[in-house]
Amino acid sequence: MKEQLPPKYRQLKEQIISWIAAGQFSPHDKLPSEHEIAAQSGMSRQTVRQSLGDLEAEGWLYRVQGKGTFVADSMPENGRKPAEPPGLTVGLMTTHISDYIFPTIVRGVESALRAQGARLLLASTDNEKDKERESLESMLREPLGGLIIEPTKSAEGNPNFDYFLALEARGIPYVMLNERYSDVDAPCLKVDDELGGYRAAEHLAELGHKRIAGFFKTDDFQGVHRMRGFMRCLRERRLPLATGSLLRYTTEEKLTKPAEALEALLALGPGERPTAIVCYNDELAVRLLDIVRRSGLAVPSDLSIVGFDDATLATATEVKLTTLEHPKTRMGEDAVAMLMRLIGGKHGRGASGDVVYEPKLIIRESTAAAREDEPAK
Repeated sequence: MKEQLPPKYRQLKEQIISWIAAGQFSPHDKLPSEHEIAAQSGMSRQTVRQSLGDLEAEGWLYRVQGKGTFVADSMPENGRKPAEPPGLTVGLMTTHISDYIFPTIVRGVESALRAQGARLLLASTDNEKDKERESLESMLREPLGGLIIEPTKSAEGNPNFDYFLALEARGIPYVMLNERYSDVDAPCLKVDDELGGYRAAEHLAELGHKRIAGFFKTDDFQGVHRMRGFMRCLRERRLPLATGSLLRYTTEEKLTKPAEALEALLALGPGERPTAIVCYNDELAVRLLDIVRRSGLAVPSDLSIVGFDDATLATATEVKLTTLEHPKTRMGEDAVAMLMRLIGGKHGRGASGDVVYEPKLIIRESTAAAREDEPAK
């Protein structure tokens, strides 16, 4: 099915924003007239008028009667910049706010900002690129001192690159959580996910498992790197990877594809099915526990399972998960400290300022030594 293009007025809006983001027009510069933009874009005057009207309402532009349309400085209202709230305002954009490990990260950010007397603005992208664009647009209309951003589906590219340029053009420092887009030069706080994937597989191999499966969500770089570490461990130990034992899935497939794949693997005979599995995260691992139960098998006697992130879910089930640690609260606090250094001009931009956390393996009840295969009947 052919991808449907956005309406023309929205295409033009994004084009004008890209002009501003790239520094083609600075704050208070006059834009070309409606007639000139219409001629340049090949769009009607009505489309141009609608685009300019939306951008004015959203705070990108302001009009001066009899003079034209100008680039706004920050959140203009009737051509005037409103008073900023007292203290520093910092934005936090994550893929989720109230799910999984994210409330703990948010609490870490919030407590660190409160200690600094700063105000927090929260936004969630729901792991959707369009919502990330909307969140960036909304944040750019605020009088921000800085921004903490978790990228949305980082392994699938950055269609919102112009908005990151806009942050730089406006002098708004930002840091990234968990991963960064490959085309963005900003400091990042992240777990060494490849090492985590390696350690998960290594733990199972040392328990004697030879048929180890891996299920990884690969629309973000965290999953790509966890899978890479998993594969590296298996190659180094010369452990075979059976057909169907490496599953890659997307966010949209997470509720169906892993469950279906595990059901198919568990339906194999005792000498063929995997005896252990490394999961992208604890959320998936807990979901797969139910599949194992429904198959009439048990964890860890029939199948050992390793999760990732040490979420509250990891100890909320009757079988406590072996998992890799994620420094949730600390990451939030460290992100604020890093951002404050950027705001104070005490830290250069770029990857040299990265903070990479070493994931600790936490061994609980979901992994055990591999048992001998049942004899064939």
